[in-house]
Amino acid sequence: MYDPVKRAKSLEKIAFQGRNRRYYRFRGAKWYGGIATGDVAVCNLRCVFCWAGDNIMNKPQDVGKFYSPEEAFSKLDKIASRAGFSQLRLSGQEPTIGKEHLVDLLGLIEKSPYNFILETNGILLGADPDYAPDLSGFRKLHVRVSLKGTCEEEYGMLTGADPESFKLQLAALSNLRDAEVSCHPAVMVSFSSKEDFVRLSDRLDEIDRDLFQNLEIEELITYPHVIRRLKKAGLVTSVSHGPSDVPPELV
Repeated sequence: MYDPVKRAKSLEKIAFQGRNRRYYRFRGAKWYGGIATGDVAVCNLRCVFCWAGDNIMNKPQDVGKFYSPEEAFSKLDKIASRAGFSQLRLSGQEPTIGKEHLVDLLGLIEKSPYNFILETNGILLGADPDYAPDLSGFRKLHVRVSLKGTCEEEYGMLTGADPESFKLQLAALSNLRDAEVSCHPAVMVSFSSKEDFVRLSDRLDEIDRDLFQNLEIEELITYPHVIRRLKKAGLVTSVSHGPSDVPPELV
């Protein structure tokens, strides 16, 4: 068991150097109808179902390299321009580690023709009451908070983190709403009971009724390394999809 806030702090030197953030890949992707994506290295959670490869999860210091906000934007811009995409995003590991880089990148995107999606586990947005307000001035930003399960117990089982830190994911949504930052929750349901899902809907309604109405459902994608991790952990899914068989409504 670990504290994901303290873990984020301990990984800062690997994740960023001043304004420069470690990325392991820039790519075009089919999600959201087509989007230019920067995959960052280093995460403060260790989700058993993470689609990132084992080397990226276990040895982030050995992958990728550091990019300034300007260099990262240039990479994303070139991908989007060539493919005709109107959207950019940060994904991969956890992009909220290294706020200075993120804020400076958002400043560049604000002056561009693109909309931007920040994919995050929300832990730092929930732990730091100043983080969401610092994002509130960026009108092209939308934040997708990926809930790692429907409740504390499930979250702890899937991440290995202190189960109580699940509340920080919900706090992130509350903080973003209070700061008037566009956001929605997503939740991995491949390990969830119907009863826990209903209870999560009630918790989201307590924050803002729109959150449950806009809840995005995530279902496990069975990449080979994910299957190996699940077998090692002794976990069985209720629903999953092969990498080439993801239903269109989940893309």
